[in-house]
Amino acid sequence: MRRTSAVVPNLVMGAGVLYFLVPLLWVVVAATKSQADLLSSPALWFADFSLVDNVGKLFREDGGAYGKWLLNTAVYSGASAVGATALAALAGYGLARFSFPGKKFFETALLGMVMVPATALVLPTYLILAELELVNTRWAVILPSLLHPFGAYLMRVYIAQSVPEELIDAARVDRAGEALIFWRVVLPVVRPALVTVFLFTLVATWNNYFLPLVMLSDSDLYPLTVGLTTWFNTAQQEAGTRVLFNLVITGALIAIVPLITAFVLLQRFWRSGASAGALK
Repeated sequence: MRRTSAVVPNLVMGAGVLYFLVPLLWVVVAATKSQADLLSSPALWFADFSLVDNVGKLFREDGGAYGKWLLNTAVYSGASAVGATALAALAGYGLARFSFPGKKFFETALLGMVMVPATALVLPTYLILAELELVNTRWAVILPSLLHPFGAYLMRVYIAQSVPEELIDAARVDRAGEALIFWRVVLPVVRPALVTVFLFTLVATWNNYFLPLVMLSDSDLYPLTVGLTTWFNTAQQEAGTRVLFNLVITGALIAIVPLITAFVLLQRFWRSGASAGALK
């Protein structure tokens, strides 16, 4: 009976895994093909191995534009992830462990901001940054990405549940300042939440398309999302003279490697956090 009842959930899970893995498998296979093989060979089967040639052409195309876009994406995502994590930690700690006028209002407003789609704020943000003459600069992508309402709410909940008030009071009795308490007492305890906010922001900024599309007009400032889309549109419009489909696919494959690397390197902090919680 138990075996029968487990079949359906396993089938559903297997179908879900297959649904997510097939597009990734297609990208991996397609990136190893030349332009001719990409159009003539089976979609999910290998042809002549041309990955090395594709990568070389990718980084030479348009005077090395892909390398610039990759560096821009790393700068935008790294700066946004670090800044958003720091701000979310400070905001979460303040809301979780301090009492001040308007606290309930700020908590309600924070929940309201979580429900607002980020794309709905792009145009108002553009108008504000245009007044500050920051449009078509790197700051036009980084500054809006520093706002992470969900990250701040996550930190507020995590700190309230994981950092006992007695621990903070004991540090104050030892004459530790608030900055020292935050740095030496709070942050080590909430490391799993910090890593979570960091990765969420990193992935969101790395994959963001609409914000840089609106904010940037200089191709040297494009991230990978906008740059690869530009190449794809060019390939569609000039299919007879400048075919870039295999380069776009290869670029998409390389673009996901840093994200996978970040998850692999940072997952140990989640494990350590789970172990710490179990010991408590």
